[in-house]
Amino acid sequence: MRLPEANTWLETLHEQLPEAARDALLKADALIVEVARDRGIAVEPLLRHARGVVEILTNLDVGSDPLVAALFSSIPPTLLPAEQLQAHFSTEVVEMVAEVHRLRMVDDVSAQQQSRDEKAVHLEGLRKLLLGMAEDVRVVLIKLAERVQVMRELKTMPEEARRRVASETMDIFAPLANRLGIWQLKWELEDLSFRFLEPEKYQQIARLLDERRADREKYIANVVQQLRGALTAAGISGDVMGRPKHIYSIWKKMEGKSVDFQKLFDVRAVRILVQDEAACYAALGLVHSLWQPIPSEFDDYIASPKENRYQSLHTAVVGPQGKTLEVQIRTYEMHQHSEHGVAAHWGYKEGGRQDEEYREKIAWLRQILEWKDEERGTEDFLDRFKSEVFQDRVYVLTPKGKVLDLPKGSTPLDFAYHIHTDVGHGFRGAKVNGKIVPIGYTLKSGEQVEILTSRQSAPSRDWLNPHLGYLHSPRARAKVRAWFRQQDFTLNVAAGREVVERELQRLGVAEVTFETLAKQFRHDSVDEFFAAVGCGDITGAQIAGRLSALILPRSPAQAQRRRSTPKGEQAGDLQIMGVGDLVTHIARCCKPAPNDPIVGYITRGRGISVHRNDCRNLLRLKREEPERLIEIQWQQAAERTYSVDIFVQAFDRQGLLRDITEVLSNAQLNATAVNTRTDPKTNLASMTLSLEIHDIEQLSQALTRLEQLPNVMQASRKFS
Repeated sequence: MRLPEANTWLETLHEQLPEAARDALLKADALIVEVARDRGIAVEPLLRHARGVVEILTNLDVGSDPLVAALFSSIPPTLLPAEQLQAHFSTEVVEMVAEVHRLRMVDDVSAQQQSRDEKAVHLEGLRKLLLGMAEDVRVVLIKLAERVQVMRELKTMPEEARRRVASETMDIFAPLANRLGIWQLKWELEDLSFRFLEPEKYQQIARLLDERRADREKYIANVVQQLRGALTAAGISGDVMGRPKHIYSIWKKMEGKSVDFQKLFDVRAVRILVQDEAACYAALGLVHSLWQPIPSEFDDYIASPKENRYQSLHTAVVGPQGKTLEVQIRTYEMHQHSEHGVAAHWGYKEGGRQDEEYREKIAWLRQILEWKDEERGTEDFLDRFKSEVFQDRVYVLTPKGKVLDLPKGSTPLDFAYHIHTDVGHGFRGAKVNGKIVPIGYTLKSGEQVEILTSRQSAPSRDWLNPHLGYLHSPRARAKVRAWFRQQDFTLNVAAGREVVERELQRLGVAEVTFETLAKQFRHDSVDEFFAAVGCGDITGAQIAGRLSALILPRSPAQAQRRRSTPKGEQAGDLQIMGVGDLVTHIARCCKPAPNDPIVGYITRGRGISVHRNDCRNLLRLKREEPERLIEIQWQQAAERTYSVDIFVQAFDRQGLLRDITEVLSNAQLNATAVNTRTDPKTNLASMTLSLEIHDIEQLSQALTRLEQLPNVMQASRKFS
């Protein structure tokens, strides 16, 4: 059977189809026909499936771009690459098509032979993966519509394939539609899956209903109309909505309650929404006056809410034509809580303890789907539709298809430690989607990660350095620290001493003793302090942070003294002790940075010159003009930058200076001067760079990253 022409097909779609969508769909349809004919491919099967997806989405009222993307999403990217699509349609359409193709990888990921609990966790991870991978919620809607169309065509597939696809649909896609509140897709996905998984039971319930679905829907429509008229006549402001139970829902209730079909009172159901609790009970009395109630089927969850705070009145009556009818009555506020709060429908229907933050994000998604009706045509609607849900998590796959839930920002090393502690300890590299990536690579949702290990590999202390970004999760860092703690105490002391001495030397801090530094970290023994550094409990970055406290103590008395200091006794970022407001400037000879120990020198006509207290020029001034030296301190309140010099030594190579400046740029440091010289005999490059920094910690971070560059041997602070 030949497909109808595009114009004829579009006439059969939703009558409110936007004119822009009609034109775009005609253009897209023609492009698919052209490409298929050029490649010698039968176009009818492609278009039949693609048009079916569009027809399903039309009822969701998603706008023009998703409909066009849906038409193209069924066409393989090898047949119609993104570059060709970009020449004819908007970037938004192209991006949505690419997202749908990327989501298609989930179709190939099925639950392994696992226990019931393991399978539940695995399937929940796949549902989160679907949402986490999609930057635009409408992409998930396209995916769901595509799955509905697949289920409609499932009867043409072999038996084994039918059962596999139906099982996957029941486990993943129907619950996803349920959580998003897209009921019409959920019901159809469940019924079609049930039809292929349990064909005999499906036919049995269909015969028990003894009427066509259209007749059941007509019955509910008549009940809704009758109730609305009765509410209006009684002066009760509210709304009525209803639907017949679908086949899978009926079977599930029969199985769950172990009852016969004849004892089900909610095969047909309606819901009444009113303004307040008083109106709920008034509406209940009205319903009972219209039809005979069934006493055993009344529940008052308003007076006695469920544990999840769900509130509603439930009653069953013998409705028109002698058919049983369930009626739920609640306020709009109760309905909002039921749909979007902790008592959300999916929360108690699907069972299992759900993460509270995940619930809130699902509720936000469902609100977005409702906003489309309120903001049709507004420009900010698309911005709201661009979801930022699940941006605090990433969902990645193991080589066997298992989904792992990691914090956003996780690296392959985090992934390795999440798999097993030994895998992390033996880490020597990683592949993402089949390609080798750096250890600090940031994982993205939907990527497949493979860890390369070696028995000879062992954790490195660099993994614990937050400046390098190798590890993101606290759990993984704790495992690395535990490994180092288990190593020999003497080795940890030696390694820790080396780290501390190196940090003090490269930052130019010579006046702080090991004992003082150990007390800052609450260690009575210097060796215990070194061991803590050696096993990774204390990092070089933490040491740099504590140096500020050592150089400039922040006791409450001192803090109060600063607050009470008269305004005239402060100048810029310096607090001048014992003198009035004077002009200050940083000495170029030693370039002290914030929290360095400093001394002021009263110049002749240029105010106060600020020196480090170990500056060679200052030592001379102490001998020659001690009366001109004054005590000064850094003031914490103001923000400004300070100039320091650093020295970098490396084996010269092409791109070395570019890499160094890139590190400084990423650290948001400004280099005001660069002096570099290479010894032609040794090929050693010696560089002196003048940087503008905010504090010592920022300097420490920059030096650490510089030392990680290839060929760099040393990076430290330099004094004249």
